[in-house]
Amino acid sequence: MTVLELAADQLGEAGAPIVILHGLMGSARNWTSVAKQLAATHRVLMPDLRNHGRSPWADRMSFDEMAADVAAAIEARGLAPAVLVGHSLGGKVAMRLALTRPDLVACLVVVDVAPVLYGHSLRAYVDAMRAVDLSRVSRRPEVEALLAPTIHDPLMRAFLLQNLVRTPEGYAWRANLEGIAANLPELMGFPPSAGLSYPGPTLFIAGSRSNYVREAHRPVIMELFPKAELVTIAGAGHQVHADRPDEFLARLRAFLG
Repeated sequence: MTVLELAADQLGEAGAPIVILHGLMGSARNWTSVAKQLAATHRVLMPDLRNHGRSPWADRMSFDEMAADVAAAIEARGLAPAVLVGHSLGGKVAMRLALTRPDLVACLVVVDVAPVLYGHSLRAYVDAMRAVDLSRVSRRPEVEALLAPTIHDPLMRAFLLQNLVRTPEGYAWRANLEGIAANLPELMGFPPSAGLSYPGPTLFIAGSRSNYVREAHRPVIMELFPKAELVTIAGAGHQVHADRPDEFLARLRAFLG
């Protein structure tokens, strides 16, 4: 297994360390607002997962490999044990790390995802991005227009377009779309975890307008995370921290307190 050195942003100079892991097709920058709030009392590390943001690309991105990347980032900076916060894909990586390296995790916060197989994915969005011929565009609005027939939600287009960067050769996607597409079937699931459990304090935060965390998921959550508390934030969708930042931070701080 090859461990990659992840690019990461770090805020705050004192206090208990917090490591925040972003979701699929996101990056550390999606969590900058939350991190700035936490940095007054915590050291906050925000890595870009492999194949995302500024981090290296790889053909493989299993949960064990991504968890090992994050473990290496924590150990290299002397941040263990850290509060581990993960959203969506990052939540699954955080869960896997807590199950396999509990010594690195002081407590766990999982945002709007469960350790289960999901039937939906972002494949249509990833394929739409891959289909854009970036060699023939000169302005960002052109790329958005090419995505619009497939990706109807303007907020989702804006989110995905955060991956579009200008280079000396023209526009490029900073996410490894080919690598992500090849690994999507595995990323939609969760590794077999028989015999594993994380004994530390755990908080699952779900959005009321999202169906990622359902009551039917409670048994498997409690089996793997026996000290888990499940809370729902009213009015929030899948991007809980962005939809209801004040409520999200209040829940997180109460848990950490």
